[in-house]
Amino acid sequence: MAGQVFATKGNLIAVRRALKQAQLGYELMDRKRNILIREMVSLSDAAAELKESLENTFTEAYSALRTANIVCGVISDDVERIPEDNGVGLGFRSVMGVELPTVTHMKTPPQLRYSLTETNSQFDKAYISFASAKDIGIRLAEIENSIYRLSVAIRKTQKRANALKNIVIPTYKEQVKFITSALEEKEREEFSRQKIIKATKYKQ
Repeated sequence: MAGQVFATKGNLIAVRRALKQAQLGYELMDRKRNILIREMVSLSDAAAELKESLENTFTEAYSALRTANIVCGVISDDVERIPEDNGVGLGFRSVMGVELPTVTHMKTPPQLRYSLTETNSQFDKAYISFASAKDIGIRLAEIENSIYRLSVAIRKTQKRANALKNIVIPTYKEQVKFITSALEEKEREEFSRQKIIKATKYKQ
């Protein structure tokens, strides 16, 4: 590819400038990738903890609900009285240009929506445990979506960094080398030509 570039001083200046920009671009891509990786590792550790907590909370909730069903009979009517939660909102934050979700949850204190005479403490425990599981699940969903977005961004950044490092930068370096050598050869030829001209004039 270097042979396709005309060996002129103007081209040499342009290629050197492009090489410098490509090297700077690689440094930025590499820095961005490292920051995104650190962010993803941090979120992955948090996700692992939340998954374990969510599993334990669901186990506790279903155990309490099963006991409540056994003691009180089928409690589906009481469950239906508990309202849906519409207090979840979605926003975004930027990490090195990558948009990551931020899920907000307007928590409301547990309200008594079911009959105390038709339920027991196990039903209360199940209600509280499922509410806790919901909070954990919202946070986990936010983190796992962020991890997915970060992994996609890391792959793209790595691909661009590799292209700069392995293709673009070596190509520009080769072009600089080619143009520099060609210009030096021209200067040597011109110097030799001038010497011959002077020698000829001197003989005359």
